[in-house]
Amino acid sequence: MMDMRRISSGSNFETLAGYSRAVVDGEYVHVSGTTGFDYAAMTIADDLVAQTHRCFANIDAALREAGLTLDDVVRARYLLVDASDFESVAPIFGQYFATARPAATAMIVGLVDPRMKIEIEVTARIPSVRMTMSAEHGAS
Repeated sequence: MMDMRRISSGSNFETLAGYSRAVVDGEYVHVSGTTGFDYAAMTIADDLVAQTHRCFANIDAALREAGLTLDDVVRARYLLVDASDFESVAPIFGQYFATARPAATAMIVGLVDPRMKIEIEVTARIPSVRMTMSAEHGAS
């Protein structure tokens, strides 16, 4: 059985609020809600499209640290502050998840910082665990 492992982005938010960017637990990697902040510079773009691309870059970095890619994502949650923004970011979701095509939910919410226009949370499944489980159960 795999041990639980925590992944950090280095953001001060993680220490302040007591969470991890991602947690590897068994066959899954749970990536916390991720915003468009550049964690190295602790800045965020004003533009929603730029924030969305940064969200995916931040998520990708956490997944890669866990040995995965965006293609391993099985669940995505999109948190937007304005419903009218969905149309402009939906194609971006499709761009990054063209292969994975995860189960997904979009919600309109209030975020904790008024500069944030989007937050994305994902769950990925570790391929080696998936393949081992398929072999054990005779699935193809």
